[in-house]
Amino acid sequence: MTIDSDWGEWWIREEINGADVDGVSLWFLGVAGWAIRTPETAVYIDPYFSTERDREYVARIPPVPMEPQWADACDAVFCTHDHRDHFWPPSFGPLLDHGGSVHAPAECYENHDVSEIVDDQQTVVEPGDSYAVGDLTIHVRDGRDPDADGSVTYVLEHEEGTIFHGGDNRPCEAFREIGAEFDVDVGMLSYGTSGRIRMDGEVERRKLYNDAQEIVEAANALEIDRLVPEHSRRWRSIQADTGALSAAATTFEYPRIIEEIEVGDRLRLGQPGIVPPAYLEDE
Repeated sequence: MTIDSDWGEWWIREEINGADVDGVSLWFLGVAGWAIRTPETAVYIDPYFSTERDREYVARIPPVPMEPQWADACDAVFCTHDHRDHFWPPSFGPLLDHGGSVHAPAECYENHDVSEIVDDQQTVVEPGDSYAVGDLTIHVRDGRDPDADGSVTYVLEHEEGTIFHGGDNRPCEAFREIGAEFDVDVGMLSYGTSGRIRMDGEVERRKLYNDAQEIVEAANALEIDRLVPEHSRRWRSIQADTGALSAAATTFEYPRIIEEIEVGDRLRLGQPGIVPPAYLEDE
Protein backbone atom coordinates (compact mmCIF):
# COMPACT_ATOMS: atom_id res chain seq x y z
CA MET A 1 0.00 0.00 0.00
CA THR A 2 1.51 3.31 -1.13
CA ILE A 3 1.11 6.46 0.94
CA ASP A 4 1.66 9.78 -0.83
CA SER A 5 2.15 12.92 1.22
CA ASP A 6 0.36 16.04 0.01
CA TRP A 7 3.13 18.21 1.46
CA GLY A 8 6.23 16.36 0.39
CA GLU A 9 9.01 15.90 2.93
CA TRP A 10 9.56 19.50 4.07
CA TRP A 11 7.09 19.48 6.97
CA ILE A 12 8.32 16.42 8.83
CA ARG A 13 11.94 17.28 8.04
CA GLU A 14 11.70 20.78 9.53
CA GLU A 15 8.80 20.56 11.98
CA ILE A 16 9.27 17.15 13.63
CA ASN A 17 12.60 15.60 12.73
CA GLY A 18 14.42 18.90 12.98
CA ALA A 19 12.49 20.34 15.92
CA ASP A 20 14.18 21.85 18.94
CA VAL A 21 12.12 20.23 21.71
CA ASP A 22 12.23 21.51 25.27
CA GLY A 23 9.71 19.65 27.42
CA VAL A 24 6.91 18.03 25.39
CA SER A 25 5.73 19.03 21.91
CA LEU A 26 2.76 17.61 20.00
CA TRP A 27 2.10 17.82 16.26
CA PHE A 28 -1.36 17.23 14.82
CA LEU A 29 -1.32 14.71 11.95
CA GLY A 30 -5.00 14.98 11.06
CA VAL A 31 -8.03 12.88 12.04
CA ALA A 32 -7.03 11.90 15.62
CA GLY A 33 -3.32 11.36 14.97
CA TRP A 34 -0.43 12.91 16.88
CA ALA A 35 3.34 12.83 16.91
CA ILE A 36 4.61 13.55 20.43
CA ARG A 37 8.26 14.25 21.21
CA THR A 38 10.40 15.07 24.20
CA PRO A 39 14.19 15.54 24.13
CA GLU A 40 14.45 11.78 24.76
CA THR A 41 11.35 10.13 23.34
CA ALA A 42 9.10 9.98 20.25
CA VAL A 43 5.68 8.31 20.21
CA TYR A 44 2.78 8.35 17.77
CA ILE A 45 -0.91 8.04 18.67
CA ASP A 46 -3.55 6.97 16.13
CA PRO A 47 -1.44 7.85 13.06
CA TYR A 48 -3.43 7.61 9.84
CA PHE A 49 -1.99 8.63 6.49
CA SER A 50 -4.39 7.11 3.97
CA THR A 51 -5.27 9.11 0.87
CA GLU A 52 -8.00 6.66 -0.13
CA ARG A 53 -11.67 6.60 0.71
CA ASP A 54 -12.38 4.22 3.56
CA ARG A 55 -15.85 3.51 2.22
CA GLU A 56 -17.79 4.65 -0.79
CA TYR A 57 -19.63 7.37 1.14
CA VAL A 58 -16.76 9.15 2.91
CA ALA A 59 -13.70 11.00 1.65
CA ARG A 60 -10.75 12.52 3.50
CA ILE A 61 -10.66 16.31 3.78
CA PRO A 62 -7.37 17.10 5.58
CA PRO A 63 -4.04 16.71 3.80
CA VAL A 64 -1.64 13.85 4.42
CA PRO A 65 1.30 15.78 5.93
CA MET A 66 3.96 13.04 5.89
CA GLU A 67 4.83 9.50 4.92
CA PRO A 68 5.62 7.30 7.93
CA GLN A 69 8.97 6.09 6.59
CA TRP A 70 10.26 9.66 6.80
CA ALA A 71 10.13 9.76 10.61
CA ASP A 72 13.63 9.72 12.09
CA ALA A 73 12.50 8.29 15.44
CA CYS A 74 9.61 6.35 16.97
CA ASP A 75 9.83 4.55 20.30
CA ALA A 76 6.20 3.32 20.31
CA VAL A 77 2.84 3.64 18.59
CA PHE A 78 -0.43 3.69 20.55
CA CYS A 79 -3.85 3.13 18.93
CA THR A 80 -7.19 3.65 20.65
CA HIS A 81 -9.48 1.32 18.69
CA ASP A 82 -10.00 -0.90 15.67
CA HIS A 83 -11.34 1.60 13.12
CA ARG A 84 -9.04 1.99 10.15
CA ASP A 85 -8.54 5.74 10.68
CA HIS A 86 -7.05 4.92 14.09
CA PHE A 87 -5.40 1.55 13.50
CA TRP A 88 -4.04 0.93 9.99
CA PRO A 89 -0.87 -1.17 9.57
CA PRO A 90 0.41 0.69 6.45
CA SER A 91 0.42 3.90 8.52
CA PHE A 92 2.26 2.64 11.59
CA GLY A 93 4.25 -0.26 10.11
CA PRO A 94 7.15 1.87 8.83
CA LEU A 95 7.28 3.68 12.19
CA LEU A 96 8.12 0.35 13.84
CA ASP A 97 11.31 0.11 11.79
CA HIS A 98 12.89 2.14 14.59
CA GLY A 99 12.38 -0.82 16.93
CA GLY A 100 9.27 0.15 18.91
CA SER A 101 5.99 -1.74 19.24
CA VAL A 102 2.39 -0.93 18.41
CA HIS A 103 0.08 -0.94 21.43
CA ALA A 104 -3.63 -1.48 20.81
CA PRO A 105 -6.71 -3.37 22.05
CA ALA A 106 -7.01 -7.03 21.03
CA GLU A 107 -9.82 -6.26 18.57
CA CYS A 108 -7.40 -4.21 16.46
CA TYR A 109 -5.26 -7.26 15.73
CA GLU A 110 -8.31 -9.45 15.21
CA ASN A 111 -10.01 -7.11 12.72
CA HIS A 112 -7.00 -6.13 10.60
CA ASP A 113 -4.29 -7.92 8.67
CA VAL A 114 -1.16 -7.52 10.80
CA SER A 115 0.76 -10.33 9.16
CA GLU A 116 3.57 -7.97 8.17
CA ILE A 117 4.07 -6.83 11.78
CA VAL A 118 6.30 -9.23 13.70
CA ASP A 119 4.72 -10.75 16.80
CA ASP A 120 7.09 -9.18 19.30
CA GLN A 121 6.12 -5.71 18.03
CA GLN A 122 2.41 -6.32 18.70
CA THR A 123 1.36 -5.42 22.23
CA VAL A 124 -2.23 -5.98 23.38
CA VAL A 125 -3.34 -3.33 25.87
CA GLU A 126 -6.05 -3.43 28.51
CA PRO A 127 -7.36 -0.76 30.87
CA GLY A 128 -5.08 -0.57 33.89
CA ASP A 129 -1.87 -1.22 31.96
CA SER A 130 1.03 1.23 32.11
CA TYR A 131 4.13 1.50 29.92
CA ALA A 132 7.37 3.40 30.46
CA VAL A 133 8.61 4.75 27.13
CA GLY A 134 11.68 6.88 27.61
CA ASP A 135 10.76 9.80 29.85
CA LEU A 136 7.03 9.26 29.25
CA THR A 137 4.67 6.99 31.17
CA ILE A 138 1.61 5.94 29.18
CA HIS A 139 -1.40 4.66 31.14
CA VAL A 140 -4.19 2.70 29.46
CA ARG A 141 -7.67 3.50 30.70
CA ASP A 142 -11.23 2.58 29.77
CA GLY A 143 -13.70 4.50 27.63
CA ARG A 144 -17.01 4.15 25.78
CA ASP A 145 -17.15 4.11 22.01
CA PRO A 146 -20.47 2.60 20.86
CA ASP A 147 -19.22 2.37 17.27
CA ALA A 148 -16.05 0.34 17.97
CA ASP A 149 -15.52 -3.31 18.83
CA GLY A 150 -12.82 -2.46 21.36
CA SER A 151 -11.66 0.95 22.57
CA VAL A 152 -9.34 2.44 25.19
CA THR A 153 -8.03 5.86 26.17
CA TYR A 154 -4.48 6.92 27.00
CA VAL A 155 -2.99 9.19 29.65
CA LEU A 156 0.59 10.33 29.05
CA GLU A 157 2.56 11.58 32.02
CA HIS A 158 5.75 13.64 31.87
CA GLU A 159 7.44 15.81 34.46
CA GLU A 160 6.10 18.82 32.51
CA GLY A 161 2.47 17.74 32.67
CA THR A 162 -0.23 15.28 31.63
CA ILE A 163 -1.93 14.59 28.28
CA PHE A 164 -5.19 12.71 27.72
CA HIS A 165 -6.04 11.15 24.35
CA GLY A 166 -9.66 10.05 24.17
CA GLY A 167 -9.84 8.51 20.70
CA ASP A 168 -13.51 8.49 19.67
CA ASN A 169 -14.78 7.74 23.18
CA ARG A 170 -17.80 9.52 24.63
CA PRO A 171 -18.73 10.58 28.17
CA CYS A 172 -18.68 7.70 30.64
CA GLU A 173 -17.88 6.86 34.25
CA ALA A 174 -14.30 6.04 33.26
CA PHE A 175 -13.78 9.72 32.42
CA ARG A 176 -14.68 10.75 35.96
CA GLU A 177 -12.28 8.16 37.32
CA ILE A 178 -9.51 9.49 35.08
CA GLY A 179 -10.27 13.06 36.15
CA ALA A 180 -9.97 12.04 39.79
CA GLU A 181 -6.76 10.06 39.22
CA PHE A 182 -4.86 12.53 37.02
CA ASP A 183 -4.43 16.28 36.66
CA VAL A 184 -5.05 16.59 32.91
CA ASP A 185 -3.37 19.62 31.34
CA VAL A 186 -4.15 18.92 27.65
CA GLY A 187 -6.89 16.63 26.41
CA MET A 188 -7.93 15.52 22.92
CA LEU A 189 -11.51 14.45 22.22
CA SER A 190 -13.22 13.64 18.93
CA TYR A 191 -15.86 16.17 17.94
CA GLY A 192 -18.51 15.58 15.32
CA THR A 193 -22.14 15.74 14.42
CA SER A 194 -24.72 13.91 12.36
CA GLY A 195 -24.11 13.52 8.66
CA ARG A 196 -25.73 12.17 5.52
CA ILE A 197 -24.09 8.90 4.58
CA ARG A 198 -24.95 6.09 2.21
CA MET A 199 -25.57 2.69 3.81
CA ASP A 200 -26.59 -0.30 1.67
CA GLY A 201 -27.72 1.96 -1.15
CA GLU A 202 -29.80 4.23 1.09
CA VAL A 203 -28.90 7.72 2.33
CA GLU A 204 -29.42 8.09 6.06
CA ARG A 205 -28.35 10.35 8.87
CA ARG A 206 -25.88 8.96 11.38
CA LYS A 207 -24.34 10.48 14.49
CA LEU A 208 -20.61 10.05 15.02
CA TYR A 209 -18.29 11.27 17.79
CA ASN A 210 -19.14 13.77 20.55
CA ASP A 211 -21.50 16.63 19.85
CA ALA A 212 -20.90 20.02 21.52
CA GLN A 213 -22.72 19.16 24.76
CA GLU A 214 -21.06 15.75 25.03
CA ILE A 215 -17.57 17.07 24.51
CA VAL A 216 -18.08 19.71 27.20
CA GLU A 217 -19.52 17.05 29.53
CA ALA A 218 -16.47 14.88 28.85
CA ALA A 219 -14.06 17.77 29.42
CA ASN A 220 -15.64 18.48 32.81
CA ALA A 221 -15.57 14.84 33.86
CA LEU A 222 -11.89 14.68 32.92
CA GLU A 223 -11.22 18.20 34.26
CA ILE A 224 -9.31 19.15 31.12
CA ASP A 225 -7.62 22.55 31.27
CA ARG A 226 -6.81 22.81 27.53
CA LEU A 227 -9.29 21.04 25.27
CA VAL A 228 -8.18 20.11 21.75
CA PRO A 229 -11.13 19.01 19.58
CA GLU A 230 -10.12 16.65 16.79
CA HIS A 231 -11.77 14.66 14.00
CA SER A 232 -14.26 17.45 13.24
CA ARG A 233 -12.93 18.01 9.71
CA ARG A 234 -12.10 14.38 8.93
CA TRP A 235 -14.99 13.41 6.68
CA ARG A 236 -16.50 15.30 3.78
CA SER A 237 -19.96 14.09 4.78
CA ILE A 238 -19.65 14.68 8.54
CA GLN A 239 -18.27 17.99 9.78
CA ALA A 240 -18.67 20.13 12.89
CA ASP A 241 -17.99 23.75 13.78
CA THR A 242 -15.37 23.90 16.53
CA GLY A 243 -16.26 27.54 17.07
CA ALA A 244 -19.53 26.42 18.66
CA LEU A 245 -17.69 24.81 21.55
CA SER A 246 -16.81 28.09 23.25
CA ALA A 247 -20.49 28.97 23.58
CA ALA A 248 -21.35 25.47 24.81
CA ALA A 249 -18.64 25.66 27.50
CA THR A 250 -19.50 29.15 28.79
CA THR A 251 -21.22 28.11 32.03
CA PHE A 252 -18.89 25.21 32.90
CA GLU A 253 -15.65 25.09 34.85
CA TYR A 254 -13.83 23.12 32.16
CA PRO A 255 -12.24 23.46 29.72
CA ARG A 256 -10.33 26.63 30.60
CA ILE A 257 -8.99 26.94 27.03
CA ILE A 258 -10.17 25.52 23.70
CA GLU A 259 -7.47 25.26 21.04
CA GLU A 260 -8.70 24.83 17.46
CA ILE A 261 -5.93 23.06 15.57
CA GLU A 262 -5.27 22.35 11.91
CA VAL A 263 -3.08 19.66 10.37
CA GLY A 264 0.59 20.44 10.93
CA ASP A 265 0.06 22.64 14.00
CA ARG A 266 2.32 22.23 17.01
CA LEU A 267 1.32 22.42 20.66
CA ARG A 268 3.64 22.70 23.64
CA LEU A 269 2.55 21.01 26.83
CA GLY A 270 4.11 23.65 29.05
CA GLN A 271 2.38 26.66 27.54
CA PRO A 272 -0.94 27.38 25.81
CA GLY A 273 -0.99 28.45 22.19
CA ILE A 274 -0.81 26.97 18.71
CA VAL A 275 2.36 27.17 16.64
CA PRO A 276 1.52 26.79 12.92
CA PRO A 277 4.11 25.35 10.55
CA ALA A 278 6.56 27.88 9.18
CA TYR A 279 6.58 28.73 5.51
CA LEU A 280 9.77 27.55 3.86
CA GLU A 281 11.15 28.91 0.61
CA ASP A 282 12.55 26.47 -1.90
CA GLU A 283 16.18 25.74 -1.24
